[in-house]
Amino acid sequence: MSKKSTILKWVIPVILMSTLLIILVAAIKVPHTQYVPQLNCDCPPGFKLNDKNECIAQNLYMAYSTNNDPGVGGLKTALPKVRDGFSPQQIDLGRYLFFDPILSGDGTISCASCHDPKKGFSDGLATSIGFKGHQLKRSAPSLWNVAYFKLFFWDGRANSLEEQMQGPLFSKEEMGNTPEKLLKTINSLNNYKHLFAEAFPNKVKEAPISLNDIYTAITAFEASLISLNSKYDRYAHGYHQALNKQEIEGMNIFRSFVARCAECHTPPLFTNQQIAVLGTPEPNGLALDPGAEIPFNDSTLRGGFKVPSLRNIEKTAPYMHSGNFATLKETVQFYTDGRGHAVPKDENLRIHWHIWEPKLTDYELDRLVDFLKTLTDESFMPKVPKVLPSNQAAFINNQNQESIK
Repeated sequence: MSKKSTILKWVIPVILMSTLLIILVAAIKVPHTQYVPQLNCDCPPGFKLNDKNECIAQNLYMAYSTNNDPGVGGLKTALPKVRDGFSPQQIDLGRYLFFDPILSGDGTISCASCHDPKKGFSDGLATSIGFKGHQLKRSAPSLWNVAYFKLFFWDGRANSLEEQMQGPLFSKEEMGNTPEKLLKTINSLNNYKHLFAEAFPNKVKEAPISLNDIYTAITAFEASLISLNSKYDRYAHGYHQALNKQEIEGMNIFRSFVARCAECHTPPLFTNQQIAVLGTPEPNGLALDPGAEIPFNDSTLRGGFKVPSLRNIEKTAPYMHSGNFATLKETVQFYTDGRGHAVPKDENLRIHWHIWEPKLTDYELDRLVDFLKTLTDESFMPKVPKVLPSNQAAFINNQNQESIK
């Protein structure tokens, strides 16, 4: 046997064994030590990084003033003040937290369980399902463009995203956690400790993760969910071929003093961010939801709810606080059926003065629906993490993403 053959006889098995060993090691899943990529150093689409490492919102609406009458909502009206200025790292950390079920009391529910990106950051249910299958009383609102909102929850009881998220996080019916348990869990994970240190570099070294750190990161992510590039937006910015004839007819009905939709759903955010008493029916004969009457301690707001944005409304059926209308056609039909027609006989609600009897035709209602669908834009959809710092699979709409691949 030649020297060359002898060398090959020993080298080839060694190479094969080494390759097999590498494959076996790669296949082993070691808990709590799985690699998590570094946080993103770039801002999400729709934001520009400044020299302070802050992501600042950028959009064409910034070129407009607010001189147009906000009750009418002209096409070139400026947006409200935006929550921006978070770092790319804080936004990306918030993305991980948003999809991570460890934020719940038993590790089975994430923020995305009720705010599914594929369902307009809602959940497709009439009323959401919370901790241990608890049936909640209201539907899950969309999170698109919450960076511009002033009130949160259907009844408007929170004034900031940080305040809002504490509701579901520490509700026994929703995510079933406590502040103490949340802090203990997240501070026990080395991956999260590393990422929080990266996202909050000005904190004292080795300082534990705080509740405010968690709130800030989730707020940063939610405030990055921007939807301002729909067919309607392109039309509003001057490209009039963006909408077809029927959609333009629908827009004109929407903005008319007959339908009066734009007086509450004011462009470009498509909400005036106020509480309105509409008198919508409750499902299955349930008692009237008092809505904003409770947090504001104001009987004139009985049955009142925050006017939602109509951005991506096509994706967030069913509609209203109770999810009582399955389609957009049913929803717009409610507004033409007569002022207070669905109010229980034993209730004396202060129906919003914009609600009357426009007597729109079936054709006009169809055109309204056509227009509402032009408000759909998911071009800045964030990516669902493939791996979480907790080494769990992302939970969306109460489903483990690893189990449904």
